[in-house]
This record gives sequence, C-alpha cells and structure tokens, in this order.
Amino acid sequence: MTVSQSRAQRVGLPSAIRNRPMAWYNDYYSYPPSKPRKVKGGIKAQSKRGRFGTTWWGRCWIDTLESFDIGARLGRGRSYARSGQVLSIDVEKGRVTASVQGSRATPYQVVIRMNEHSETDWKKVARALREQPFFAAKLLAGEMPPGFEPLFASEGLSLFPRRGADLKTDCSCPDWSNPCKHIAAVYYLLTEEFDRDPFLLFRLRGMTREELLTRIVGAPKDAGDTRAHPEEKVSPPEPVTPDARFWQEGALPDDLFGSVRTPPAPAALPKRLGKFPFWRAEERFLEVLEPIYKKASPRGLDLFQGGEET
Repeated sequence: MTVSQSRAQRVGLPSAIRNRPMAWYNDYYSYPPSKPRKVKGGIKAQSKRGRFGTTWWGRCWIDTLESFDIGARLGRGRSYARSGQVLSIDVEKGRVTASVQGSRATPYQVVIRMNEHSETDWKKVARALREQPFFAAKLLAGEMPPGFEPLFASEGLSLFPRRGADLKTDCSCPDWSNPCKHIAAVYYLLTEEFDRDPFLLFRLRGMTREELLTRIVGAPKDAGDTRAHPEEKVSPPEPVTPDARFWQEGALPDDLFGSVRTPPAPAALPKRLGKFPFWRAEERFLEVLEPIYKKASPRGLDLFQGGEET
C-alpha cells in the first residue's frame, strides 16, 4: 500500500518519496503521540475489550483489514472507537464519510471508498441467490449464511475487500499514514454496524437492501393494477354477504385474555430489534432497559389482577 499523492502533498513530503512503501515512511517520518480532545455524545463501540465482530461477516471484515499489515494505528483506532471519538458516520453506495475528533479543535473528515460492483455483476449475484433459496431466506431474515462469500466467488466477485487497494481512504488530519488512527476507528465501528445490519456491506458494494431483495423476490405489484400479465384474465371479486350477527353483542369468554403472566425473558421485544445503530451513550441500551422490564413486569401483572395503584 502506498500513501495517496494528495495526502503526501498536504503534509509536505518531498516528491521523490511520496510513492515509497508505507513501511519506509514508518522508519523515517512519524508524528509524536497526541492526546485527543474529549468528546460528549460520540459514537461508542459496544465492544469494551477483546476482538471486534460477533458475526462471521463482521469478523471477516475486520480480519481482512488486519491481514493487510497496515501498521499499529489500527490499535490506536480501536481506542478511538471505544472512547467515542467518532462524531458521525454515513454509509452510502460505495462510500463512507465520517467526522472524527482528534487533538485539534476542528474534527477531521474521513472518507472511505470501496469499489462498487456493476449492474451486470449484481444480476449474476441475484440469479445465483434465486437458485439458492436458503441464502435468499437468510437474507430476508437479516442474516448471511457462512457460504455466502463462496457464492460471490463463484461469480468471480467478492463482498469483502481482497487487498488494501480495494479501499481508497483519505483523512484531513496531518498524519500521512493510510490508514491513520481516525480512519481505523471508523473501520472498527463499521464492524459493529455490519454485525447489526449485513446489508450495509452490500450498500458499500453499490446495492441497497431494497434493490437487492427486489432482484431476488421480484418487484411488488401495483395495488391498483389488477393485471398480473396481459394474457391473464382477472375475475371480478365476489360480493360480501352481510351478516347481521356481526353487530350483535355477545357474551365474552371466560379465558378472553388467556394465560396472563410475567414474560419469561425481560425486554424480549427490544432484544428482537437488535443493537441500535451507532450507539452513543456510556451504557448499552438493552443492558439499561432489561432491569427496568424486570421491575415493571410484576407491577403490571399486579395492576391487571386488580391491585391498587401506587
């Protein structure tokens, strides 16, 4: 990997050394460690310690980046990600933009670009997915089965970057290293977002969730168009026969509410929603919410059974 010319010019490196390998720069040009300014309301990594990535695709993303041998700044990027130095991240087709607070008053602007697959390539992927109902069903459920990357490879494609050159990155900081710690922090936070929503990986490759699912299952029919195909004859709907008993009051069954009890698992519905995108608070949302549910459930059951309000 080499340092981009724009960054090299910005920090004033001589033209004779701008395109030398990164390792050469590490030996002769380095910036002393700086202490970042404290941030309130920044995006905090949910991983407090250990490795990033709880899904196979999240681990594959970060393992791929770490395999590029891009220097020790990945470690400093982990620290930035966990301390909430990243102020914002926006994932678009083929592009990630972010704002990261460093040691200077003005946050640094980070841009990460990833090569998008062509329309022809995505048609091949969609066709392969239609031939693999299991993969399509998993995608509809918001998951990626382990054999998903081989499916891409069978079409001569890759969902993840294969080499460092597949990612084009830039940061407005004065550090010439690529990636710098600010870019690395965004890499790690993206890992957690990919865990939560694997379709962000597809978006980086140029395809949104809605566009991909439409290619797999087909576009929904217009509700106002009764013609599925021109040659298909559509029968008129059958009239509804009115039933006067519908409006009559009847006796309520004794077990109208069924079995009423406290839920066996607290905060089950929020847990089904998964992690919240780009969480910013000091504590994890579900960890804070779960004890509230545990306290509220018995009280709610008591009120339902006729207990007095307090």
